[in-house]
Amino acid sequence: MFEDNIYTIIFLALAVFIFLRLRSVLGRRTGRERPPYDPYSARDAVRSPAGEKVVTLPSRPVETAPRAIEVAQPPAERWKGVAETGSPAASGLDAIAAADSTFDVQHFLTGARAAYETVVTAFAAGDRRQLRGLLSREVYDGFDAAISERESRGETAESKFISIDSATVSGAELRSRTAQITVRFVSKLVSATRDRSGAVIDGNAEKVTDVTDLWTFARDVSSRDPNWKVVATETGQ
Repeated sequence: MFEDNIYTIIFLALAVFIFLRLRSVLGRRTGRERPPYDPYSARDAVRSPAGEKVVTLPSRPVETAPRAIEVAQPPAERWKGVAETGSPAASGLDAIAAADSTFDVQHFLTGARAAYETVVTAFAAGDRRQLRGLLSREVYDGFDAAISERESRGETAESKFISIDSATVSGAELRSRTAQITVRFVSKLVSATRDRSGAVIDGNAEKVTDVTDLWTFARDVSSRDPNWKVVATETGQ
């Protein structure tokens, strides 16, 4: 019995010793301990020394793409390189652009150059199908008559473009709903006409010739058809 009491006292003493050691190592909780540091919370907030209040950091403003600023071309610059400011041609282009919001003079000139080269080479080859789609009825009839006369004599023509050096607007106007633009073409061309035997009777098959032409194109601006047709041709200076 006595021996059991001795063991009990020893165990109690050992338990008290262990408790005291743990207390000295871990310390007491006072209720004022800071919570464990969260590394991710620092991304969103900082702590203020006064009152430990949370202060939200200002968020970064969302960057938006700058709005495109549409700058209207000054009237003086509108037809720069195409028609002289204040000229009848520039006034005519103004009228055409006002009647047709899709009108683009550079696009028109690109098409006019292509049509000019196509018509000249098609006429030399006697290709009526090509000509019919590019010429007005009156102009086509004139070209057709010239081809028929050439064919009746057994003659052939050949034309080869070396270059189109320039295509500039020399006149423009709006007649009712019909836009008309005259283009001055300056080109280098090799052309010749041969008889039945193949001999050259006009032009020179080996010489480059400078050619200037004035062609007038027309289009009904109220039509859904975007194509222009040649309504007049003449040799220029």
